[in-house]
Amino acid sequence: MWAFIFQPLLYCYIVFDAVAPLRSHIRVFHPIHVSTTNIEYNGKENKLEVICTIYTDDFEAALAKQYHAKTDLNKAEAHKAMDALIKNYLGSNLQIKTGDAALKLNYLGFEINREATDIYMESDKMPPIKKVGVQVSLLHNLFDDQINIVHITVNGVRKSEKLDYPEKKVEQVF
Repeated sequence: MWAFIFQPLLYCYIVFDAVAPLRSHIRVFHPIHVSTTNIEYNGKENKLEVICTIYTDDFEAALAKQYHAKTDLNKAEAHKAMDALIKNYLGSNLQIKTGDAALKLNYLGFEINREATDIYMESDKMPPIKKVGVQVSLLHNLFDDQINIVHITVNGVRKSEKLDYPEKKVEQVF
């Protein structure tokens, strides 16, 4: 009786073990297209600190499509060239306002964090803020199911919003 039950399981394990080595060579794509933008007002330094997190493979594809360039965020020798592309891309796809004019964001750099890329920026010194407006269109040039999540933190109060393509504007009052 037990042999009758375990025999199919045994066959499943044999087939799985035979196929498993092949799976390691197959690239697995994620089924969701999402980025996060964390914006935090640092009251001690009077600056906005921004971290954008984007799946690396999606980000490379978006950069390649927009700039018609070969992209590889993992290669150390290409880091300087990728910095220039990323700085330009974020300059045209992420704007933050605390008043009437868009803030100038200083690009600090990027790093790979597992399968995602973290991009770091900060504003110049500014007075305390009450309102933050964000326009984000990251990866809109690539996916029509893109989701951009924006977290804004001011004086310890965090407000978040999910933007489904084609939405791109968020405004929060603190």
